[in-house]
Amino acid sequence: MAEPARASPPSVPATDTLDDEARDARYANPFAPPDETEAVAEARPRSLFGEILDWMLAPLLLLWPMSIAVTYLVAKSIANGPFDRALETDAYVLARQIHPVNGVAELSLPASARDFLRADNVDNVFFQVLGSRGELVGGDRDMPLPREDDRPPPGLVQFRDDMLHGIDIRVAYTTVELPQMPGAQPALVQVAETLDKRRQLANDIIKGVILPQFVILPLAILLVWFGLSRGLAPLHALQSNLRMRRPDDLSPLEARRAPPEIEPLVTSFNDLLTRLEQNIELQKRFIADAAHQMKTPLAGLRTQAELALRQDASPEVHRSLEQIATSSEHAARLVTQLLALARAENRMSGQVFTPVDVADVARLAVRDWVQPALAKQMDLGYEGPLAHDDGEHAAPVEVDGNPVMLREMLSNLIDNAIRYTPAGGRITVRVRPQPTAGVVHLEVEDTGLGIPAAERGRVIERFYRILGREGDGSGLGLAIVREIATMHGGTLAIEDNVYQQSPRLAGTLVRVTLRLRAAAPGASGNLARG
Repeated sequence: MAEPARASPPSVPATDTLDDEARDARYANPFAPPDETEAVAEARPRSLFGEILDWMLAPLLLLWPMSIAVTYLVAKSIANGPFDRALETDAYVLARQIHPVNGVAELSLPASARDFLRADNVDNVFFQVLGSRGELVGGDRDMPLPREDDRPPPGLVQFRDDMLHGIDIRVAYTTVELPQMPGAQPALVQVAETLDKRRQLANDIIKGVILPQFVILPLAILLVWFGLSRGLAPLHALQSNLRMRRPDDLSPLEARRAPPEIEPLVTSFNDLLTRLEQNIELQKRFIADAAHQMKTPLAGLRTQAELALRQDASPEVHRSLEQIATSSEHAARLVTQLLALARAENRMSGQVFTPVDVADVARLAVRDWVQPALAKQMDLGYEGPLAHDDGEHAAPVEVDGNPVMLREMLSNLIDNAIRYTPAGGRITVRVRPQPTAGVVHLEVEDTGLGIPAAERGRVIERFYRILGREGDGSGLGLAIVREIATMHGGTLAIEDNVYQQSPRLAGTLVRVTLRLRAAAPGASGNLARG
């Protein structure tokens, strides 16, 4: 006998469970890195300024209508007080004017009082006096009567709101006991008035209280805005401080100058900077040590390959040895550039700059690369400041810097120009001071293929090479140039060097701008070519 099927309980959709888990994870750590799949769909959180402003202004704007309503009720209560007391006094005065005459209640009022209490007067005051048998003794016959169980005992005045001729009125009423008429029902005395004066007074009170709030509320909003801006000023100062820092500045922030609420954040950020600096230092040390350790075996490998090339060997072995020698040379060059890059990036080691004549550095760098340029049949030239007319040497073009690093910078620029310029090309190294601007331009121009404008922002990145471009470079030359220029507070620019208009051929002009130590007279010209 088969077991009957059992209804399974409804299962919770998996998406709901995942949403709950994701929400819990987000609330548990709101600063955790977002999931890549949710980065597009999830909206950015609101600004802290807007969030605090909403929580401060929303209650204020919600309480304002409540304040108006409460003010209106209070104004009505205040306006009713004096008018009720006046009606109560009128009711007492009118009650004292009732006397029994021959077993009938009569109202004895002076003519002036009757004129004041007549029904059609300007103040809209009404009155009514009913005798012990309910007969009208005086006043307005149409005034509404209170219920029998609501009639107060003699001598006590009560109030109620009622209507007369379709108009809202306020009624004060009491009863009068007639001693000369034992067993008779007490006489009823009612005094009423319209609510116009009460409403006018309440409106005047509301205007006096509400109208200033229309001025105070915007001022309060502005003060809240200003106070919140001042309160968040330390965060903006911290943001400006971080944005103005150099990319290599990992010095800690001053946590003691931060407000107590931000101090833990600044302290944690300083800890992160310390760990980051340690990691960077370890990375730089590893690169420098590895490059230094690789120089010796690479040099030995190249030497052994060159020695083997001098021996008699088959053509296949000879080609292999040439390939080994060329590869070891390229590897040695890469190691040298890695060492230069490590030295250039290590700007936190207390580097001390000295006055350096960049013209001398440029001449020495050009001299180092004369033989490689001649090997590729290139014209490598140098242009520097002209000498004075009286035969004296040109004034030195001095900057504050490290001569070894500046020479390495120019060597990388010349090396790049030689590698990417076709044989028979022309390369010029130029030192162009501008004393009026307080700067000097170090330029290396060539007649090569040039660098497209779209690639100029990327060729200064490490190990980046333009696709399809011939050459055996490592992609570190311009990265080293950028680091050394930044170390010396300079700038790097890559432009076209148009050396032929038709057809238009544009080589490359790389310009490094450094700040002069002091303005010195000089002009640019063609001093020597190698």
